Amino acid sequence: MSEAVGRLVAVVDALRQHCPWTRALTHEELTEYLVEEAYEALEAIESGAPEAELRGELGDVLFQVVLHAAIADGRGAFSLDDVAETITAKMLRRNPHVFTPDGRLRPPEELASVTVEQIERQWERIKAEEKRALAADERGGTAGSTDDAADPAQSVFAELPAHLPALAAAAKAVDRAARRDPDPLVAERSAAAAPTPGEPGAAAADPLADETALGAHLFELAARARRAGLDPERALRRHLAVRAGRVG
Repeated sequence: MSEAVGRLVAVVDALRQHCPWTRALTHEELTEYLVEEAYEALEAIESGAPEAELRGELGDVLFQVVLHAAIADGRGAFSLDDVAETITAKMLRRNPHVFTPDGRLRPPEELASVTVEQIERQWERIKAEEKRALAADERGGTAGSTDDAADPAQSVFAELPAHLPALAAAAKAVDRAARRDPDPLVAERSAAAAPTPGEPGAAAADPLADETALGAHLFELAARARRAGLDPERALRRHLAVRAGRVG
């Protein structure tokens, strides 16, 4: 741990010990601040804010991480070191094109022999394997069977964070599906020869018939945007910022 990060941890520990307000905070009470700080960092990035402003916003996000870890450490659950070890182990597992199974960097000739598309598909495959293994552990069975096989398209959506903004969630679902072979959303659309308004995988004939139809239409629009290389969430966010006069 660097001296600067160690100092931040010490400050948070002191606040937890001597500040009644900070000491009383829980994970649940901090959720709104975590989301707020993340969006402020996002705004700094998208608005082209000065580097000093972005540095400050990222510091606010880091403070949230350290504070959550301190709360967990206080009840003996896990520490900031545990958080760092967990994400490090995850990156080593998810990037076998860079690291060997024992965590060493692969030789240069191996590092140059993989494409971005292969990396993305590899990430999704390893992630799915981890989820199957975790589910098997929870069931006390084997990792060979999974409910995802019954409806591959549904599994893409089931993995999304529940609180992700709707347009961002739709775009992420399309991205994740595209990394699978075959793409379950493409297969779903191909199977819907005569779609019924509001059915999954098909836009309604009248997108304004009701909210179900509108939802299907918005998803199809988001899917088309992602396949064209556009980010629908960022596009709408920028449009609103322009209308509000925050960006030119």
